[in-house]
Amino acid sequence: MKALITGVTGFAGSYLAEHLLSKGYTVSGTYLTDDSLINVATIKEKINLIKADLSLEKNVFDIVEKVFPTAIFHLAALTSPADSFKNPTETLNNNISLQVNLLEAVRKLNLPNTKILIVSSADIYGRVAKENLPITEETPLRPTIPYSVSKIAQDFLGLSYFLTYKLKIIRVRPFNHVGPRQSPKFAVSSFAKQIAEIEKGKKETCLSVGNLQAKRDFTNVKDMVKAYVLAVEKGIDGEVYNIGSGVSHKMSDILSQLISMSTAKIEIRPDKTLFRPGDDPELICDNSKFKKLTGWKPQISLSATLKETLDYWRNII
Repeated sequence: MKALITGVTGFAGSYLAEHLLSKGYTVSGTYLTDDSLINVATIKEKINLIKADLSLEKNVFDIVEKVFPTAIFHLAALTSPADSFKNPTETLNNNISLQVNLLEAVRKLNLPNTKILIVSSADIYGRVAKENLPITEETPLRPTIPYSVSKIAQDFLGLSYFLTYKLKIIRVRPFNHVGPRQSPKFAVSSFAKQIAEIEKGKKETCLSVGNLQAKRDFTNVKDMVKAYVLAVEKGIDGEVYNIGSGVSHKMSDILSQLISMSTAKIEIRPDKTLFRPGDDPELICDNSKFKKLTGWKPQISLSATLKETLDYWRNII
């Protein structure tokens, strides 16, 4: 099996590459900037790394033609919900155009047997009423974030190319996944990084936070990428699957767990710049459709994931 991962040096992409190698796949992957190569430092000699701007249609066509993959995992995107408020046009243009270029390449090269995983997001569900929790694949979409709108477009572009061109597309809607290597633009990684900085005396004892009342469904990134591979190997073409733990946690509780792992004196300080104009109160996954199909369930506990993330930042700071 030959896999192509777009965004292979990203947070999830790097773990996905490791998992695919362990399963005997030949792995090629695209990346945009050299500074991201640190995420694949231990496997860079084992994978075919391709530096490319995927917003250029010819680049994408040439890559797909050369790799001729049996499976494509499309992870390349601008992924920060917070950044999407600052520059919604960039987020929408980037995330939509990259995927169109990829799907058009597969279509024009006539690769009807290539499996394509489209990674959407649970953020597309947006502001969900309590009576609609946990969230199934049929839950109405009520996006509050420009990033979410870009992910709806990616999701439905995948559906469109399946219906129209019969491409072998499977869509997944992952809920929050966390762990080492995640950007500190995301809350859990930000908390862990700040705690490590406070411990090392590189930051004052105040830890800056945004909305701590939001509740989210967290899965370790290693469990999440295993689900991605199962989706490609066992998923039904054209279908969409929610992937998450099925348990939600208040952000204040996540922060408390991380702080309890440190002996440093830490004060919590709300930072207005970290609050979003719109924030969904609770996202919790109904993973029954995917679990029934594949038997998948998370193996790594949240407490172990938080400790691993904190230790990662302690080793960097």
